[in-house]
Amino acid sequence: MGSGKPIRPPWWLKPANKLFIRMSRLGISFGGESPVVLTALGRRSGAARSTPVTPLTVDGRQYVVAGFPGADWVANVRAAGEATIARGRRVQRVRMAELSAEDARPVLRAFPTEVPTGVGFMKRAGLVTDGRPDEFEALAGRCAVFRLDPI
Repeated sequence: MGSGKPIRPPWWLKPANKLFIRMSRLGISFGGESPVVLTALGRRSGAARSTPVTPLTVDGRQYVVAGFPGADWVANVRAAGEATIARGRRVQRVRMAELSAEDARPVLRAFPTEVPTGVGFMKRAGLVTDGRPDEFEALAGRCAVFRLDPI
């Protein structure tokens, strides 16, 4: 886990994300959590780039956690500073405020409780082994965390 090697997304992630985005736009939801489609302008192309994410709520504010260090969507959001989130056909513009490692700790600690489906994903990625809150908190500074501020 702490080897410092870059983590590569699994081969199936891009096709699964495309399917999820299509189904989400049709209004089909998954499980008990509320995933959304996050769309930001590409940092090089300027084209809209979409990815599914599952926001979590901590102290009444919404956040998203990157499932992989170095994810493309994170670089796009950093460059754009804002994005849209869509639940079905409802679209909302948000400012994406990246948290410092220290500020990200309580959000990461809440992640396994708030987004249980994300725990398995993070385990398969090799980021955590047991999925305990302290393991997620230790990802502060490694996995980006953004606060979603409505515009």
